[in-house]
Amino acid sequence: MAGTSPDAPQAGRRLWQIDALRGLMLALMTLTHMPTVLAGPAGQPFGFVSAAEGFVLLSGFMAGMVYAGRARHEGMLRMRSAFYHRVGKVYLCQVGLLLFLFSVVALIALLLRQDAITGLMDYYLEDPLHAVVGSLLLIYNPPLLDILPIYVLFMLISPLLLRHGIRNGWDGILAISAALWLAAQFKLGGWAYEALAPAAGIRVSLHHTGAFDVLAWQFLWVLGLWMGARRKMQLSTARLVFPHWIVGTAITIAALFFVWRHVGGQVPLPHNASLNMLFDKWQLGPLRMLNLFALLVLLVRYGPWLSARLPRVRALEKMGAASLPVFCAHVVLALLALAVLGAPTPGRPLWIDAAILLASFAALYKVALVSRAPRRKTGNLSFLHPQPPPPLAH
Repeated sequence: MAGTSPDAPQAGRRLWQIDALRGLMLALMTLTHMPTVLAGPAGQPFGFVSAAEGFVLLSGFMAGMVYAGRARHEGMLRMRSAFYHRVGKVYLCQVGLLLFLFSVVALIALLLRQDAITGLMDYYLEDPLHAVVGSLLLIYNPPLLDILPIYVLFMLISPLLLRHGIRNGWDGILAISAALWLAAQFKLGGWAYEALAPAAGIRVSLHHTGAFDVLAWQFLWVLGLWMGARRKMQLSTARLVFPHWIVGTAITIAALFFVWRHVGGQVPLPHNASLNMLFDKWQLGPLRMLNLFALLVLLVRYGPWLSARLPRVRALEKMGAASLPVFCAHVVLALLALAVLGAPTPGRPLWIDAAILLASFAALYKVALVSRAPRRKTGNLSFLHPQPPPPLAH
């Protein structure tokens, strides 16, 4: 921005574009997780890429930008302390969601005999004690509650990555991260868990540790962390510019996958399970990453142009700025809806689905407003990332 230093956007103002994108990702996740007829169509709306990929990448970007700023202005120790403080908050949110699932939701589901929710917590119903202990150790992760644990793991290692990246460069970190993603494509993480878990006395099966392959998804976090730190630490505010051939290739790839997904459905090759693994969400298959990178190139190229011309959606910005409470609230609402109503059925009136979504988004927006109100005095508590601190006084 003209007339400001490179630190000005981070030091004094939020990046409303990032908040709006995170709010959009939250809205798409809500549509996907709520048991309505829109759950299927809302999944992977931009091709063979879901809201989860965008959310992890954006969260890593914000972490890199915010905490690199802390390291720059307050020192590495303060940066590390702030990271671990955030880890504690996210972990406590996970514990709260687990307690809600194991008590209120479990009771409702058992009373109403809702298979849609009891199937999500089968291990807890079979072995409650070990399930509770395993979940508190972030080993047992029921569906819908398996994303915060990977954030805790990523944030625990992030201070070391940021410190090394700022002082020594990111080439080695990115190379190791890419190698781990490649290892995930051969299921090496799962094999290692199944080999080591019995020796460590862990009884939780690999199936119950969560859908996200940590070795694969760390690549998105590390990539975002690098991009955010680079933006914060660079001396120039010059925007990244891609050659025309890269932009043209990205347009072609994004258009191809978009049409393929919406014409053929969410499963790219319904009769070929092996080739479908190239698009796999949980391992971030190679073609899925190609789709994501194409969208990322287009976002970098056309994002500023779009943000200057499209109307701002304040509701999405507020939800994105209060992402932790909004994310937790959306999980609570999805679990309650599944426990009370079960999975959507063809015979259910459409007005019920409409009422579910209207009530849910109204509740999420209220949560965003309430959670953001105290921050004018106490500071930002947005999802995973505190508001960037002002520069230290001289």
